Amino acid sequence: MAMRGSPLRHQSFFAASIAADKLQFGKRPSRSYRQAKQSAYCSTILPKSYKPKHVMKWWQKVSQNFNADGIRLFAYIIGGHPELSMAHVTVPDIRWVDWHALKAAGFKGCVFDKDNTLTEPYALGIHEPLTGSMKQCMDAFDGHVALLSNSAGLQEYDPKGEEAASMEKALGVRVVRHITKKPAGDAVDLEKHFSCKAEELVMIGDRYLTDIVYGNRNGLLTIRPAPLTLEGEPSAVLLARRIEDHYVRKWTQHGIKAPKHPMVTSEEMLKSFVTEPKLW
Repeated sequence: MAMRGSPLRHQSFFAASIAADKLQFGKRPSRSYRQAKQSAYCSTILPKSYKPKHVMKWWQKVSQNFNADGIRLFAYIIGGHPELSMAHVTVPDIRWVDWHALKAAGFKGCVFDKDNTLTEPYALGIHEPLTGSMKQCMDAFDGHVALLSNSAGLQEYDPKGEEAASMEKALGVRVVRHITKKPAGDAVDLEKHFSCKAEELVMIGDRYLTDIVYGNRNGLLTIRPAPLTLEGEPSAVLLARRIEDHYVRKWTQHGIKAPKHPMVTSEEMLKSFVTEPKLW
């Protein structure tokens, strides 16, 4: 029977087990022995629900969270272009999106943010309640679905694509290789990846001033789900959320809406992209 408790506690048990082997053998077990034992231990002891986190070095976290282009674009938005931060569609989470309706409207692919849109922060597994909706999306768009991350696949952070490959294996979704962090940059890499125009793509992400601004600047239809959780997010991201939430509420009260999209002919059409899921 699998032991209960936190993964950290299980790691402590494993370390104690290795120490006992050292006393028995009179020397520290070889690296291959430790790796084999750890593999067997994790497969039998750790709970099946445990999902590894995407471990980042401290300098990688600093690099990911600092976004100079994003700061400059924020000033541009505040200075007179608030519509760029407004999503065409807002939903509690992706289960509320009607993927088949989007496909029927002529859209050819979906571009997702990762953290707090599909996964909890830095987790390497799609949030369990969202797996059904993600499968529906993959089916509706014949697999033309990808992640656009400000970490994995980004040239300055992941030049060899190793993090992107790891994420693709863990999530089962392709990761777009690109040069510039959201919200800056154009959609050339996206258009190359999907072999279609940017306006034929849907951008789905929880951050107004990165995902939504990027999508609107480049002509994508934008969908903003609420973040899955605020636990585990860096303080800089939490502060940025408070700022962007404040301004979006203010602009919403003033009637500011997302830029018009060439493939959307009416408000009723936008409403057709939302379906109330059977959650209860």
